[in-house]
Amino acid sequence: MRVVWIFLLHIILLGYIHANSLLGYALQFQNETDKLSLLAIKDAITVDPHGIFSSWNNSLHHCQWKGISCSTRHPGRVTILNLSSQDLAGFLSPHIGNLSFLRSVFIQNNSFHGEIPQQIGNLFRLHILYLNNNSFQGEIPKNLTNCKDLREIKLIANNLTGKLPVELRSLQNLAVLDLSLNNFPGKISPAIGNFSSLTFLGLLEARLEGIIPEEIGKLTRLQTLLIGGDIGVRFPNIKGLVIGGNRFTGAIPISLSNASQLEVISFPLNRFTGPVPEELGSLANLSWIGLNDNMLGTRTGDDLSFISYLTNCSKLQKLFLGRNLLKGPLPNSIANLSSQIRFLSIGKNQIYGNLPSEIGNLVNLNSLDLQDNMLHGSIPPTIGNLQHLFQLYFHGNKFTGQIPSTLGNLTFLYDLTFGENNLLGNIPPSLGNCRNLLNLYLALNKLDGHIPVSMFGLSSILFIDLSFNSFTGSLPPDVGNLKQLESLDVSQNKLSGSIPSTLGSCLSLMSLRMNGNSFQGTIPQTLSALRGLNELDISSNNLSGMLPEDLGGLPFLQILNISFNDLEGEVPETGIFKNSSAISLVGNKKLCGGIPELKFPACTFLHPNQRRISRALKVIVPSIVVPICSAVLLGLLILRYRKNNSVVNPSSASVENTLIRISYQELFQATAGFSEAKLIGSGSHGTVYKGVLHKTRSFIAVKVFDFHCRGASKSFTSECKALRNVRHRNLIKILSVCSTVDYQGNDFRAIIYEFMPGGSLESWLHPQKDVNKEDICRRLNLEQRLNIAIDIASALEYLHCHCQPSIVHCDLKPSNVLLDNDMVAHVGDFLAQVLSRTSINLNDDKSSSAIIKGSIGYVAPEYGIGNGANVQGDVYSFGILLLEMFTAKRPTDNKFQAGLNLHNFTRKALPNRVMDIVDQKLISDEETTGGKIQEFMVSVLKIGISCSVETPGDRMKIRDAVRELQRIKEAYGSLWNRTLLPYK
Repeated sequence: MRVVWIFLLHIILLGYIHANSLLGYALQFQNETDKLSLLAIKDAITVDPHGIFSSWNNSLHHCQWKGISCSTRHPGRVTILNLSSQDLAGFLSPHIGNLSFLRSVFIQNNSFHGEIPQQIGNLFRLHILYLNNNSFQGEIPKNLTNCKDLREIKLIANNLTGKLPVELRSLQNLAVLDLSLNNFPGKISPAIGNFSSLTFLGLLEARLEGIIPEEIGKLTRLQTLLIGGDIGVRFPNIKGLVIGGNRFTGAIPISLSNASQLEVISFPLNRFTGPVPEELGSLANLSWIGLNDNMLGTRTGDDLSFISYLTNCSKLQKLFLGRNLLKGPLPNSIANLSSQIRFLSIGKNQIYGNLPSEIGNLVNLNSLDLQDNMLHGSIPPTIGNLQHLFQLYFHGNKFTGQIPSTLGNLTFLYDLTFGENNLLGNIPPSLGNCRNLLNLYLALNKLDGHIPVSMFGLSSILFIDLSFNSFTGSLPPDVGNLKQLESLDVSQNKLSGSIPSTLGSCLSLMSLRMNGNSFQGTIPQTLSALRGLNELDISSNNLSGMLPEDLGGLPFLQILNISFNDLEGEVPETGIFKNSSAISLVGNKKLCGGIPELKFPACTFLHPNQRRISRALKVIVPSIVVPICSAVLLGLLILRYRKNNSVVNPSSASVENTLIRISYQELFQATAGFSEAKLIGSGSHGTVYKGVLHKTRSFIAVKVFDFHCRGASKSFTSECKALRNVRHRNLIKILSVCSTVDYQGNDFRAIIYEFMPGGSLESWLHPQKDVNKEDICRRLNLEQRLNIAIDIASALEYLHCHCQPSIVHCDLKPSNVLLDNDMVAHVGDFLAQVLSRTSINLNDDKSSSAIIKGSIGYVAPEYGIGNGANVQGDVYSFGILLLEMFTAKRPTDNKFQAGLNLHNFTRKALPNRVMDIVDQKLISDEETTGGKIQEFMVSVLKIGISCSVETPGDRMKIRDAVRELQRIKEAYGSLWNRTLLPYK
């Protein structure tokens, strides 16, 4: 019996060994399948600049290959394929469908082309599919519906076509679907409402059109909706909806009123019709309604009744309804809108009625736009209560009565347009109190009296238009105080006296119109000092004397009208006087000579002044002609030599070919001749000026490089090279470059940027002590600081990870971060280094051998021992900047000595003493010193510490920093309503 048992055990053991052997063979076969599939994927790649596939060989198990992760439960089975941001080119092999254990595919930010292989539909375990920022073509595979566990699909920025894949609605776990920046022409199917599990839907710039289906309101879990334009609003349970810049038609869905948490509704630049839903008034959390530039209206004459319902929206700050077809009376309830409202725009509609005096209740208004309607009655004096107004647009209506003197209370005002109305009386002298005024438009009214002298104390004003009124008296000589003035129009009035010679001091003037008055006397010679003048119209006056020949020397003069005066003598034949189509001299019967096209009689006599000049010329000319001719010839030779020996920088040429062209003349005019009054900053390589482009009336910042400073030329070239193809919402937008010579023939180089009215982050973190009122108001709350930090990190992530080759900023600090009107951060002022494609290893200390210049306190320690530019150097600067933003302590503070620095100072305080070191302006009351805000501070400062460790390889990657900051924003959103709000 014992022998039998031994025999049976032997049989069982042999069977077990055989079964294990078979299992081993099966596993080996499956492992080999995954390996062969990976090698097939490798073979389909034609470009691998960073050598990611160098590890894909037989010397390593395939689970150890770069970009590959395998299962622990099923050894050898590939679960993650991560080839993102490697500059790979080629097509995606169909063999990917054999990796049946794949859960995540990350191949974004490459140059894959061809169609998305249908075999991806075989990956039934797939959770995440990121194919964004490639060049995939064709349609989205319909058999993705086989991947029942798919959670996230991102196909952004490819060349995909066809219809929106509504079949994907069957994926019950799908939370993220982003198809933005592709080509899906046609309507959004009502089936979109069946994607019930979606928390994120992206359809930005996808060529969509037609009606937005009401079924979109069924997406109750939606947190992010991106449709059209280039703005996405993040929100829990639909807090914001932005669908601007498409061609959507039809009515605004009333079902949106069911989304009770909505804070932002922005549908601009579409083709919506019908009424503005009254139901929007039930959304108590609304802060922004943007319905401008549509076709809204019913033509019934009562299109503004919804405003009475919006009075329930106590948090409303922005209401944009301009450029629609809204018709009807302006309801008095407009004055009952939220006391928090800052922007109210209903211009360019068909609105009539009176402006209620109660409009003065909206004391926090920054902008009030009623232009181009049919409003009548007087402008109420209570308008003077709106002391935070920056913009006041009332032109193109039927207002009557006088301009209220209370306008003088609006000391922040910079745009005032009351033109094209029926206003009477004088300009109130109190207008001189509006010291920040830039644009004054009062044309086409019935105003009279003298122009008040106080108006010529507005030293910052750029544009004045008083034309087509009945002003009398003289133009005061005080007009010469307006050094920044670019356009003056006093035409078609009843002004008299002489043209003040002080106009020659207005060196920024580009347009001067004084026609249709009764000015007397001679044309002042000082007008020839206006080197930037484009247009001069002094026609239809009573001017006498001779034409100043120096007017022909104005280099940019294009229109000259001096017709219908009483001028005499010879017409010059220099400059603009040689162009008969650019000048008008008719109605001056005593003129003679000039070019034949003017058809004036030949001059047969010499005026006494001309005789004296003639005699003088006989003596002077022989003695100066020869030297002048010699100098001109020498100058031509020098210019030819410079031209033949100059080298055009290819990078700057590339920039100029892709951006708007701005000439030296335009920059000269925009900055009032680069005057000190326009100076807003200076650096090691030049100066920065604020200016206004005349043709667009837009603000610009002009960075002028000083070639007396060592390295300025190289700095200009490197910045152009670095920025020529750079585009990101958090980088300063470069508008143009200018590479030419100035009026003296000196080399001139400048980069023109979009002007940032919010100033620098430096000015917000460390306001000047001598600022009185603003010093109290300029505070950044928790949310703003975190948003700014995310903006800066996003800009660095773009430069480091999405620019090819990578770009290192090299000088990140608060003064190089600028803020726009919406407190969005823009990184600028690069000392940029462009890393070569063969040397962008994040842990390589020798990525660039160029000499690095940074700022003390922010520059990475490895730069001090001669290591070259590296993306981790920027990460160090960002870490220090992040610590400074929340502690308000500069890294150069005197307390940081003897080995103590901002990094160590912060690290030692975490976690228990964190509230002792943070900026005390962030703490509004005792409640906020509790646990949650302390957790928030610890979380943020830990990121700053991780980014600013001494060893580059140990620093947090910038992509991880962005992700962590976003996570903090989502986790601590409840804090925002409990911290100090800044003045904006």
